[in-house]
Amino acid sequence: MGKRRLEDAIQKVDQSIEVEYRSFELDPAMEWDVVYNIYEKLANKYGMSVEQAKANIKNMVQMAQGAGLDFQMDTLVLTNTFDAHRLTMLAKQKGLAHEMEERLFKAHYTESKHIGDHQTLIQLAEEVGLDPSRVEELLNSDLMSDQVRADEQEATQLGIKSVPYFLIDREYAITGAQSTEAFVQLLQKVIDGDGKDTNESTRLI
Repeated sequence: MGKRRLEDAIQKVDQSIEVEYRSFELDPAMEWDVVYNIYEKLANKYGMSVEQAKANIKNMVQMAQGAGLDFQMDTLVLTNTFDAHRLTMLAKQKGLAHEMEERLFKAHYTESKHIGDHQTLIQLAEEVGLDPSRVEELLNSDLMSDQVRADEQEATQLGIKSVPYFLIDREYAITGAQSTEAFVQLLQKVIDGDGKDTNESTRLI
């Protein structure tokens, strides 16, 4: 949701914005095959009832709809996302990070796919133009693990503890799924404050 609102905001500013995706695991200890659902997970994590968790998720789903997103939380499949992050690193090398991120988000939140499953990841990667044999080689090894860990270590050094988190020119930050207007205001503040013209690029990671 934050990603979609950022993309909308970028269309509203007269400035070239370079977006770089970084890895961040909300729960690195998550199992690959999970027997509980998102409501039970949240209830246990935050000490609330399952009904309270459902109410909170319902509000989020409604907000997502406002951003044009279809979240199917009742059937969402929880899993460890480390391999999905490694896959995104491979896609990044091929200039397909945006496409891979989009496909993974849709698969997870809308299509209820198991994005920890290797065959699922291979299929999704092939859909965005990656070589399935190369992806299979990646998933059956520890390739890209160091890159994912490096991103996560940098996030720790920067004090990032939750996502979404947007860092602009490594100086200005905005957290959470803020409104499109909030993103526009911050981007414009950075552009104006740095005296950038339309031939320069603002870097957002």
